[in-house]
Amino acid sequence: MKKLLSVAGAALLTVLAAVFALGQPAHAAAGFSVSNGRLYDANGSEFVMRGVNHAHTWYPQQTSSFANIKALGANTVRVVLASGDRWARNDTADVANVISLCKASRLICVLEVHDTTGYGEQSGAITLDRAVDYWLSIAGALQGQEKYVIVNIGNEPYGNQGYGTWATDTANAIKRLRAGGLTHTIMVDGPNWGQDWSFTMRDNAGTVFNADPQKNTVFSIHMYGVFDTAAEITDYLGRFRSAGLPIVVGEFGFNHSDGNPDEDTIMAYSQANGIGYLGWSWSGNGGGVEYLDMTTNFDPNQLTSWGQRIFNGANGIKATATEASVYAGPSPSPTTSPSPTNSPSPTTSPSPTISPTTPPPSGGCTASYTIVNSWQGGFQGAVKVTAGSAAINGWSTRWTFANGQTITQSWNATISNSGSTYTARNMDYNGRLGAGASTTFGFLGSWNGTNAIPAVTCTAS
Repeated sequence: MKKLLSVAGAALLTVLAAVFALGQPAHAAAGFSVSNGRLYDANGSEFVMRGVNHAHTWYPQQTSSFANIKALGANTVRVVLASGDRWARNDTADVANVISLCKASRLICVLEVHDTTGYGEQSGAITLDRAVDYWLSIAGALQGQEKYVIVNIGNEPYGNQGYGTWATDTANAIKRLRAGGLTHTIMVDGPNWGQDWSFTMRDNAGTVFNADPQKNTVFSIHMYGVFDTAAEITDYLGRFRSAGLPIVVGEFGFNHSDGNPDEDTIMAYSQANGIGYLGWSWSGNGGGVEYLDMTTNFDPNQLTSWGQRIFNGANGIKATATEASVYAGPSPSPTTSPSPTNSPSPTTSPSPTISPTTPPPSGGCTASYTIVNSWQGGFQGAVKVTAGSAAINGWSTRWTFANGQTITQSWNATISNSGSTYTARNMDYNGRLGAGASTTFGFLGSWNGTNAIPAVTCTAS
């Protein structure tokens, strides 16, 4: 995103012959895998990304964005990170925290390094090899998270100059990540500021795919002004589909300074052909492309026209997204305490403390309260809601804090309070529970002195 296509680029939109060499992919049960051009989660269920990009590295305080993106229906969030070469480095602890926030909101986390953007043309941009150095340096946050995390090596790794080595450099980067022990599905962006108008990625995708020892690589095209007609969009994506190679639209907008992308075709064709898409971007754009914000000031209650289109429009996120099957049942345990940026790190990691429950009545529900983690002045809590012997259509829970605790942020429920009494109600997507089924919502809170477990009641509807 964020770069004009050179005038000469328009002349290079001539259709080139696409010859793809495709090997049989291996299915890695530990996490996501690729087979016959499709992406599958760790349960073997096909997964189609429906989500947005979030500029975490520039707005690290906006941790509520993950839950807000999920609440609008997304199943994936692509997260902007920085290696420290162009922007402040996101270290291992911060990346682990981001993954925890994704998991708490039942989102698949696509993590990308933004410092590679426009290499060869943009001053200060880094190589893919340098990006691999970063990924290996934070491997501790990634390992064990293969079910929930996809590694996007580098954002838009070449501009409109010097991109001839894209295939070799990308293949070598993939092999280095594998040699370094990362078994995640890898995502790679095209050159030419991500738009691949030279068809370098398109025509070399088979070679790059086969360079991955695990055959577990997904290709990402960014669609802005280059893709302003239905023919260009369907031809590009269709060639990957015909070749049995995995493709997603990793970024796109409804308008751009280099032209007017055809977002209707992008979304309709992706939906019809099982292709993932991730719109740019949640909020915080600058440099003249503020119109690409989906929300005003990160407020999910203030959707822009672009936000309304991608979340609520035809072939939009709300109508087409399906949650990853790895999130069936209770929410997965977080990797770290998702304390807000600059908050003190947890001083201890005690075993979760859980409130007692009683069997739910027929048609009713019960709830159990857990302190997932605690640190000086703050804690992460979770409440598990379980339906009784009959299905329910909705639920609400209530508890009263005895020690002055307060909730500062929540996900997977709408939480309100009257003094120390808190009420949490289901979201649209997690209210219906089958008999005996469960769902979990979470929150961050503050405490001082004592952090006792409250009794929680549950009412079904």
